[in-house]
Amino acid sequence: MNIVIVIDSLVGGGAEKVMLTLAEEMAKLQHRITILSLASSIEYNIPEVLNVESLFTHRASKIDRFWQRKNSILKLQTWFEKKQSEIGDIDLVLSNLDRSNNLLARSNVKNVHFVIHNSVNAELARQKKLGPFSYLYLKKSKQNLNGKSLICVSKGVEKEITQGDLINPSAIATIYNPFNFEKIRQQANEQNNNIPNEPYLIHVGRLAKQKRHDILFAAFSKLDKKYKLVLLCNKPAKALKLAQQYGIEKQLVVPGFQQNPYNWIKHAKALVLSSDFEGLPTVLIEALAVGTPVVSTNCTFGPSEILTGELSKYLVPAGQSEALANAVKQMLTDKPNVENADILKQVQAEHVALQYLALAN
Repeated sequence: MNIVIVIDSLVGGGAEKVMLTLAEEMAKLQHRITILSLASSIEYNIPEVLNVESLFTHRASKIDRFWQRKNSILKLQTWFEKKQSEIGDIDLVLSNLDRSNNLLARSNVKNVHFVIHNSVNAELARQKKLGPFSYLYLKKSKQNLNGKSLICVSKGVEKEITQGDLINPSAIATIYNPFNFEKIRQQANEQNNNIPNEPYLIHVGRLAKQKRHDILFAAFSKLDKKYKLVLLCNKPAKALKLAQQYGIEKQLVVPGFQQNPYNWIKHAKALVLSSDFEGLPTVLIEALAVGTPVVSTNCTFGPSEILTGELSKYLVPAGQSEALANAVKQMLTDKPNVENADILKQVQAEHVALQYLALAN
């Protein structure tokens, strides 16, 4: 089949990584995959089996605003027409993130499914704090998905949409994110001399309000001083500045964006997630896959679908640094075995790719 995955950019982020894994797995199953990135910026290593093209030669940050939208949609439609003339009918189009969704939702492109990576309500609540224009832009972006086919990355995200009145989709389903465990474990075993020898905890995620580094730092400041805190994030200088407020800057290790985060995760005593909201937090599953225990806020959505059974005791309410610190202490004492976590069976890459491919039928 001919499959096109459209995404805002390929700059380091969860949705981008998920789609690269999915694309690679579909290519393994002998389908022809093109990733169309709206922006030309790429931070990830692109597997050779994938064809990546970009629609704009810049960051593409305002292409879906009303004064540019018409031209952008025409450009997108022209790209699809040209692609079809080269390879034949396109069987499946997966749209990811707001800018891509805004263009595709208004275009004449067929066979499009929109992948929802985050809690819609939580995104809107966060945007409201940034001012009325930001909020209205995002609200309109979500309403553009009315009458569309939606794929949610967790049951929590699906339930929120079906019970709410903001989006009325034509179809909705949950498909968990795909993980190539063989590749993850292989990379987890790679040698890296930058990894600290001292015991450390790890947090993986961009420096964004949603990720709540303030809660993470407040919790970490309550732990034994023998631990370091490794942050794999996009703004090391800003992270260090914030850490000073909690007196933990000397315990911080901030190597910046890593192509291979898995060996860092594998050698950590625990991975900590402090977010206010997510869709299906990839890093929790990656940590479990390499045998690293996790402690997480029970945020909307995903953590409670990942940490089930015995592991659910390492879920704490969002925004509570004291509870997060106590759960980390408990986990460091328990040292739970996490490699047989139930979620790992449900997110194996081929299993997920087949669910996506079924959409084309």
